[in-house]
Amino acid sequence: MEYSIQKFAGLSGISTRTLRYYDEIGLLKPERLSSSGYRIYGDSQVRRLQQILFYRELGVSLDEIGRILDSPGFNAAEALRRHHELLLQQRARLNLLIHNVEKTLAFEKGDIFMADKEKFEGFKKELVEQNEQRYGKEIREKYGDEAFDQSNQKMLGMTQEQYDRFQALEQELNRALLKAFQSGDPAGETAQHAADLHRRWLSYTWNHYTPEAHAGLVQMYVEDPRFTAYYDRLQPGLAKFLKDAVTIYLST
Repeated sequence: MEYSIQKFAGLSGISTRTLRYYDEIGLLKPERLSSSGYRIYGDSQVRRLQQILFYRELGVSLDEIGRILDSPGFNAAEALRRHHELLLQQRARLNLLIHNVEKTLAFEKGDIFMADKEKFEGFKKELVEQNEQRYGKEIREKYGDEAFDQSNQKMLGMTQEQYDRFQALEQELNRALLKAFQSGDPAGETAQHAADLHRRWLSYTWNHYTPEAHAGLVQMYVEDPRFTAYYDRLQPGLAKFLKDAVTIYLST
């Protein structure tokens, strides 16, 4: 079936302006142009746009999505199975947070007792589930199930004070990274401070820190679009800058 750009926009919920932009950057070209020069979209564009929207939900940049979809090894069926798995995990996280809210409401009404620790368990579990969703498959393949499961358990076992310090350290890391990025020098003092903060941040969830594992992780930051997207959401190119800074940090 074929669609004009207006009908395709209505079908997908994407604005015609966005569709034109996707065409301009080569991410989603129309099937053909009509005799009057209007964009016409077909079945292949429907399938491709669906994949684009799934990857956007995962926080992947448009540039990375284009590289994924155009890579010779891309398998649409396998990608859909992965999307399905991730959406199920997302639903589980939402259910956990809903349960946490309902329990807190009951506590505020005086119907139940709720320890302070319980009020934050949902957020820690959500973070663990997010890490599983975004990076679990790749990290398990690289480091093994036991190492990743131990990391998750260490996260869930944090006290609230430890968890607060962990989050504060991540914010300090991000600030230092952004400041260092402006200098453009991964070997600079600020960048090396950021690399050390990254090591300290990892140590909150890693049972055994090693320079080799640290080097392997930051390499994944530039090889896997989901890792890249986590840091590049703050500043395009930040993931690679962090990788370069850590590489220098570990060599000194």
